Amino acid sequence: QVQLVKSGGGLVQAGGSLRLSCAASGRTFSSYAMGWFRQAPGKEREFVAGISWSVTNTYYADSVKGRFTISRDNAKNTVYLQMNSLKPEDTAVYYCAARSGMAISTAAQHYNTWGQGTQVTVSS
Repeated sequence: QVQLVKSGGGLVQAGGSLRLSCAASGRTFSSYAMGWFRQAPGKEREFVAGISWSVTNTYYADSVKGRFTISRDNAKNTVYLQMNSLKPEDTAVYYCAARSGMAISTAAQHYNTWGQGTQVTVSS
């Protein structure tokens, strides 16, 4: 069982950068695949990026590929989302999520544990 606590987020101008962090409690963090999702007002929650438990596999939504980087430090029980070249359409509430098992999934329903959302606002 893991619990997730997020940090980061805020307001940034278009073209800027932000880094989100998600710290997990629990001794089995390294056995969980991790994902980042986001939800904009009036839209469904969407997959942003995922990373396997072993760190060897990552996967990104096309909309963020080349701009966002997901990483994790299993020694610190933390997963990160580095967001560069931010666009106004990246504005959303961002969530980290843990999935028991090793494989990345783009489906929100496959994730067991969710952190609290954090607002990211990109101004034009």
